[in-house]
Amino acid sequence: MLLGRGASLLILWIVITMAQVSQEDREKTTALKDLLSRIDLDELMKKDEPPFSFPKTLEEFEYAFNENGQLRHIRTGDPFVFNAREDLHRWNQKRYEALGEIITQYVYELLETQCNMTRVYLPVDAQEEEPTSFIYVTDDALSNPSKLLVLIQGSGVVRAGQWARRLIINQDLDSGTQIPFITRAMEEGYGVMVLNPNENFLEIEKPDRSSPLGSPDELLDEPAEKKERKDDKEANKKKEFYEKYRNPQKEAETERIPVRDNGSSEDHVLYVWDHFVSRAAAKNVFIIAHSYGGLSFVELMNQREFEVKNRVCAVALTDSAHNIWLQETTKTTQDWMQQNCCNWVSSPEPLDTPLDSMLPDCPRVSAGTEKHELTSWMSFDSIFRFFNEVVEALEYEESQETSNIVTTRSGAHKSKHQDL
Repeated sequence: MLLGRGASLLILWIVITMAQVSQEDREKTTALKDLLSRIDLDELMKKDEPPFSFPKTLEEFEYAFNENGQLRHIRTGDPFVFNAREDLHRWNQKRYEALGEIITQYVYELLETQCNMTRVYLPVDAQEEEPTSFIYVTDDALSNPSKLLVLIQGSGVVRAGQWARRLIINQDLDSGTQIPFITRAMEEGYGVMVLNPNENFLEIEKPDRSSPLGSPDELLDEPAEKKERKDDKEANKKKEFYEKYRNPQKEAETERIPVRDNGSSEDHVLYVWDHFVSRAAAKNVFIIAHSYGGLSFVELMNQREFEVKNRVCAVALTDSAHNIWLQETTKTTQDWMQQNCCNWVSSPEPLDTPLDSMLPDCPRVSAGTEKHELTSWMSFDSIFRFFNEVVEALEYEESQETSNIVTTRSGAHKSKHQDL
């Protein structure tokens, strides 16, 4: 009986002890959960980041383009390395973006020096402190009586003169920029306009409106002694937290002010059409549009269908993002695209291989690559061959019309002579 009572007491003691341990564990678990709830894991990963201070020139980055247009390290000759520092993805990404901004300015310089193009600011009636965008044009873009080529890139970080920043950095200038297209077009007698559909806002830093002390009214109503205790408590909490996890770099908050009448790719293409392309002297307008640029072109057709059909004689699309159903194009637009457009799309098939069209808009052929960003460069020769065939067909039609007019006049003259 005593043994039974002793065993019962032992069991009871064990249960009480386990309950106490369990209670302690629960308290620890709750405290840990509370701590984790206040920790942003993404921010925690940033705790050892170096400052976001990067070079401002290619030379300071220790990179340069070689004679083949490839970006190489000045000392080692190696291609660009994205992961300059392991396990610091955000820092590496910021470094890549800083280099990308330098590349953008470098391409602008090439457009101006190598291609002799002029920067034209938009809107054309912009006020002094108003946000502006710009395009590039050759000297004869508006005056060339024969041919005008308009280049429209896709969406994202690419600016005027670029197809893909990734290709410029990791492959070469020829594949990633529009410069080969501009040079070829100028050699073949085109005036050229280079659009800039992603340069559509001014980004400014927001003023820091955060105040840990509360609103002015609250401060006036709060007793000074209570306020000091509150401030000390908050300061100690922040200090304790950040001593343990370090305060990561905080990026400045910005806001975007859109460029008037050019706040989107679609608006920009429409604006350039109304103020430049439609006023150009060229009898025949040709367009090359990549990715989202194709969608912007189709939206232009929706807005200016008659004018586009009257001026544009051929459109080369490369992996276009347009959708005639979602964009609600008319049947007449679809028929016109079927006759005057060709879309070179990413595909494992050889270059120019005809592909099934998923929508009844324009013929689709292979660009000879499965990489979206390479479709323009891989289609380079095919696009100009397509344009040349259109030009030859137009010239033949004009010669036939001229011949018919001469024949008709000659016949009428002969008839009059016989009557006499």
